[in-house]
Amino acid sequence: MGRGIDPGEYAELVREHQAVAFRAAYLVTGSSADAEDAAQEGFVKAWQALPRFRMGAPFRPWLLAIVTNEARNRRRHAGRQALLAQRSLEPPRAGPEEQAGERAEHARLLRLVGTMSEEDRLVIGYRYFLDLSEDETAQALGVPRGTVKSRLSRALARLRQLMEEAA
Repeated sequence: MGRGIDPGEYAELVREHQAVAFRAAYLVTGSSADAEDAAQEGFVKAWQALPRFRMGAPFRPWLLAIVTNEARNRRRHAGRQALLAQRSLEPPRAGPEEQAGERAEHARLLRLVGTMSEEDRLVIGYRYFLDLSEDETAQALGVPRGTVKSRLSRALARLRQLMEEAA
């Protein structure tokens, strides 16, 4: 069983990372049911792959890479177009009028991000919606940190353009 981690310890890791795994899967699948299945299957595959996990490396990016791959496989298999999860961001608390405006802007932003390529959705989603650091984003995407910076810069420029066009 994976490098000295017993099932109880792994169950704790699952509880700790369940929400972020779901949100990462939802970024790819656009479906709550598919995201839950992908996250669950990702945890099973991560448990099976624990002997290959590099001890001392951060667990979350490694797990998210597995979950994202599982979500991609499910999406490809189902032949669905990926949509961005509306649950990925929670609007900040404010007064009722401000909340309504923020929710509308939030929904607009999510719709626009949802129209972007998967590469753009993932880099924006991991970095800002899931609040991963650049290093964690790079590990989760399996690319160098500099690639994350350049992809993020280009994706944010495309998002700004989309927002201007939609205004």
